[in-house]
Amino acid sequence: MRGIAVLSGTSHQSLTHDICQRLGISQGSASLTKFSNQETNVFIGESVRDVDTYIVQSGCGNVNDNFIELLIMIAACRTASARKITAVIPLFPYSRQPETPYNKNGQITSRVPASEVDKFAVLNASAAKKAAHMPAVLEVPGSVVPADGGEITLAQPLHHRASTIRTESAVSIDGSRGRLSSISVSQPNIAVTSLAPLPPSENLVRLKGATQGTYKHWTARSGTLVANMLMAAGADHIITMDLHDPQFQGFFDIPVDNLYSQPLMIKYIKERIPNYRNAVIVSPDAGGAKRATVVADKLNVDFALIHKERRPTETPNVSDMILVGDVKDKVCILIDDIADTSFTITRAARILVENGATKIVALITHGIFSGDAIERINASDINEIIVSNTVPQDQNLAKCPKMRVIDIAPIFAEAIRRIHNGESVSFLFDAVPY
Repeated sequence: MRGIAVLSGTSHQSLTHDICQRLGISQGSASLTKFSNQETNVFIGESVRDVDTYIVQSGCGNVNDNFIELLIMIAACRTASARKITAVIPLFPYSRQPETPYNKNGQITSRVPASEVDKFAVLNASAAKKAAHMPAVLEVPGSVVPADGGEITLAQPLHHRASTIRTESAVSIDGSRGRLSSISVSQPNIAVTSLAPLPPSENLVRLKGATQGTYKHWTARSGTLVANMLMAAGADHIITMDLHDPQFQGFFDIPVDNLYSQPLMIKYIKERIPNYRNAVIVSPDAGGAKRATVVADKLNVDFALIHKERRPTETPNVSDMILVGDVKDKVCILIDDIADTSFTITRAARILVENGATKIVALITHGIFSGDAIERINASDINEIIVSNTVPQDQNLAKCPKMRVIDIAPIFAEAIRRIHNGESVSFLFDAVPY
């Protein structure tokens, strides 16, 4: 291949070596060092002028240092007049921090901090008192607006014809709680909205898992920030695998190719798990149900789900893990994208064994295994755990006899080849390039 350079960051140099070996090219030269104060220094050791440059850096290990190192390498290649710069990020950093108003327990985050709730309660009370003394009809010059909304007639002066309009909304008092919701007089852009969370009410029926409040405005939008930093550094293209939250692709103004590990998983199941047609594909949580059903549908096997059910409001922080599906006397294959502390998959394995499963196999795309995750897996009911090498696994393999590694270098090498030659990448969504 001509006109291409593949450079490696410090996070996963063995993966870069395997990709270059698969492509039949030599790895690009780059010197990555740190000053005495731990600042990163990058020196590109070869010319990348008018060359398609691919920089391989995974979001593992010391995530912040590796990400800054990636940004500096991109900027260095941009300064060196590279034709196109593609960041190859097998494990995308910060992809587990969603931009939705929910915390890790699935509850909506509060819009108002606890220390400020009393202040907003006073504001609500005063607003309710003012609303109680308001007339049933709001008078606006040149018009009469009923408070209950509906069709009204304008009596305009200066010989204008009478016209009929419909009010958009009016004063709304939230029942017995006396909470002023909004005011709008024939104009939808005029509104007064309370920011305080709803006060408790004896007549309010709360559903399981329900909570109060809305979005926390002071929460950092890390996904957008990371995307902007990559683009500002000079990246023209992103290649990654199994984004934890697919909405991250929409944060970029440049192309993003999100590769899938499902073809590798399906290949492993067909070749390494005997009598897999009688197995059950299991998602350890509701968030990964779609990911697991893709594998189950392509293998034409049964599917099960472990659902976390919230307790009533008396014990809001306690939940029950409930199995949805039949796993009795069957081999269970757990499918998940990330294993960090391994709490999710080990608890799921225990529930499956309690419900009669004979063997537990876990297939994980990104095996981070922080803290004592390996010890937790060794002591769990999991019989075998298969992870990809988007994260270096050499040390974990030595500690965990249950672990096997599947190589994702051929997928990334084929993606780089196809992108460099202007070919379609969608072939890799359903096939393994062996």
